[in-house]
Amino acid sequence: MTNGGGPGLFRRADRRDLWSAGLTIAAVGMAVVMVNALTALADREDLDVWEPWVWEGSSMVGALLALWIPWLAVALAPPDEALAEGWRPKARFVAAHLIGALAYSILHVGIFVLLREAAYAVAGAPYDFGDRFLYEFRKDALTYSLFVSVFWVTAFLRRRHDEPVRPVSFDIRDGARILRAPLGDILAVSSAGNYVEFWLADGRRPLMRTTLSAIETELERFGFVRAHRSWLVNGARVTGLEPDGSGDWTIELGEVRAPLSRRFPEALARLKG
Repeated sequence: MTNGGGPGLFRRADRRDLWSAGLTIAAVGMAVVMVNALTALADREDLDVWEPWVWEGSSMVGALLALWIPWLAVALAPPDEALAEGWRPKARFVAAHLIGALAYSILHVGIFVLLREAAYAVAGAPYDFGDRFLYEFRKDALTYSLFVSVFWVTAFLRRRHDEPVRPVSFDIRDGARILRAPLGDILAVSSAGNYVEFWLADGRRPLMRTTLSAIETELERFGFVRAHRSWLVNGARVTGLEPDGSGDWTIELGEVRAPLSRRFPEALARLKG
């Protein structure tokens, strides 16, 4: 996962995950609405028949309209980061999901309060939410954690389904010439102005007119890791990692040396693993 940056974030936050997980959550939510509403009607004789349905239905609508918050939060700070070495990824994970849980609860509560006030106004009855936000936030924090887990598993399953058969080679278009290089022979790829430079095991360094992000999109599924804003390395060819003392590292790929920036903690975790 590339660090920061809008394009990288939205590439990881696949909309298919939002829709597929959202449909599952909506189906389960409908069952919960029915059970809770019927239970409330059975337990409380003082309620009008429509009230529990308004409570439960408005809560589900609010939850579904706020689903994009845990979806984006998982893309920004997936649970894997909590297991990464160092305090930075752990701190980013905690901060992202604390903010995400609070934002989710504010939006969820805001939506269902508006819907309930409208429904009660139509029925000619008063509705008073009162000071129950902390009570609702505690419930929402648990729900948010559940949604994070659902989106994380959904993204994992989607990546496994989308992962193609590993190709044998990669075509490097060096000017008018096409060099068909075995994937295992590509040690790293680095930015070189308007080109990228391929570092091959035999010492050749052909250039290709494209961007590093475009090459990353093609090769990241095959074990290539973005370790620096200007470097992509073949994780299968890493022979060593050397700390530089400032949080940065040097990646050893045989005779080739590539930088690993502290701004890419997930790359370090993957290469160490």
